[in-house]
Amino acid sequence: MLRNAFEPWHLILILAVLVLLFGSKKLPDMARGLGRSMRILKAEARTVKDDEPAEAPHRESAARH
Repeated sequence: MLRNAFEPWHLILILAVLVLLFGSKKLPDMARGLGRSMRILKAEARTVKDDEPAEAPHRESAARH
């Protein structure tokens, strides 16, 4: 059912609707904001992932006592 969900003409139609709704001047700003948000999200996820192994041994030693 979703095998042919997004064909090229679907994407062109979506892009045309976005240009009509928001105007061509707002779209680059929206894309830039989305890119910044994604970079922040990746950085925070990486920080959380890096912090987890440091906390895991502390939890194990507390469980042993």
